[in-house]
Amino acid sequence: MIEDQNLWPRMGTEWKRIKQMFYLGIDLGKTRDHTAIAIVERGHTEKPLQVRYAERVPLGTPYPDVVERVRRMVGHEKLRGRCVVVVDATGMGAPVVDMLRSGRLGCDVIAVNITSGEKEGRSGNFWNVPKRDLMAGVQVLLEKRELKIARGLEEAGPLVRELTDVRMMAGSGGRMRMGADGNGQHDDLVIALALACWRAKRVQNGFGTQRLPGI
Repeated sequence: MIEDQNLWPRMGTEWKRIKQMFYLGIDLGKTRDHTAIAIVERGHTEKPLQVRYAERVPLGTPYPDVVERVRRMVGHEKLRGRCVVVVDATGMGAPVVDMLRSGRLGCDVIAVNITSGEKEGRSGNFWNVPKRDLMAGVQVLLEKRELKIARGLEEAGPLVRELTDVRMMAGSGGRMRMGADGNGQHDDLVIALALACWRAKRVQNGFGTQRLPGI
């Protein structure tokens, strides 16, 4: 079981007791990759989104323990009843999505298949979103100063390094892809952050769970 010691102090020092929504992005790890979790706060104003929490779960952590970790997070008084979980359902992620949805989290669980395609779309209970769009969305938010990292965030250093390492690269067939540039680099925290921002911006733009125009 993952311990909660010092969990919430890691979320930064700028909490306010007002109505907010929190979006938890989860990038599910594989054998050699960490599962990453990021939490983004969206206030009821035009203020930037705030990155309140980020962590890499220790390698080898069983998915049921990850689900329990998330259940305890969303049950915290700061998040309870005002959060959405956005999880990477690509590959073997679907069973984890089922565990999250049956785990009585008390919040919506949005499943996203991260694709190499060109368009975003929805298939049943799953969204298909190009990785390029997720990564580019974070970069645009940063460039427009619509996304800020909360002061005191413990994982700020690794997150900033990942954001710096993300590059646009030419893939097979001439398609462009985005990811970490260089051997040994990670992009799991950025993907978790991108998933949270993707959902937060849909609500902020007034689209809710519906498709964006042109999709």
